[in-house]
Amino acid sequence: MPVEEFVAGWISGALGLVLGHPFDTVKLLGFFKGMSFPIASVAVANSVLFGVYSNTLLLLTATSHQERRAQPPSYTHIFLAGCTGGFLQAYCLAPFDLIKVRLQNQTEPVAQPGSPPPQYQGPVHCAASIFREEGYRGLFRGAWALMLRDTPTVGIYFITYEGLCRQYTPEGQNPSSATVLVAGGFAGIASWVAATPLDVIKSRMQMDGLRRRVYQGVLDCMMSSVRQEGLGVFFRGVTINSARAFPVNAVTFLSYEYLLRWWG
Repeated sequence: MPVEEFVAGWISGALGLVLGHPFDTVKLLGFFKGMSFPIASVAVANSVLFGVYSNTLLLLTATSHQERRAQPPSYTHIFLAGCTGGFLQAYCLAPFDLIKVRLQNQTEPVAQPGSPPPQYQGPVHCAASIFREEGYRGLFRGAWALMLRDTPTVGIYFITYEGLCRQYTPEGQNPSSATVLVAGGFAGIASWVAATPLDVIKSRMQMDGLRRRVYQGVLDCMMSSVRQEGLGVFFRGVTINSARAFPVNAVTFLSYEYLLRWWG
């Protein structure tokens, strides 16, 4: 099993996160709040995503990353490989994403003399607190919504990227840097437009249980949200998600492609 895709995914994920983290947190609290923890966790998840995607394509088509421009895989294979990568990434990411959301939504200020301390002192304390108060299952709160979000949308992500690269690249050649940047950026937007409804549900499920249980499951969360706020609730944050998605995924794909070319 080639490991270059895992390493390239790890590095490109870290680079993309450094660029996109301010957009990710502006909808919550502060620009670089809790950045060190997401850099490590998202980089690992991105490593799993790109590694599983590329190796699944290798199993389906028997062509390596370097050979895929000369022998392009079908869009069906791309979608299936993307869905596989998205599902496994979501499983690995679920506890880390939960901790990130809890820390970013923490509204207590830094403790001052005489004031109560924040509920969570950091990622490790947050994880230990969730485990102690909500059990092992608490660490995977919102995981099903995360898997439902990432499995199909990552398939859309890779299809959009590959489709745009093929459209603007002469047959058999590698796409130019400009093509990779544009294709990666629009792939990010396409996947986030599709993912935002379940991203809203995922975040609500992850915050559920912080003080008291509100939702009985993903479906109950969806129905309650629509009943209380209307269908528009599912597109809350789509603008900031799209604004973040373009530069983050443009940089992610550019660094990923160039790292693999450099190693290849």
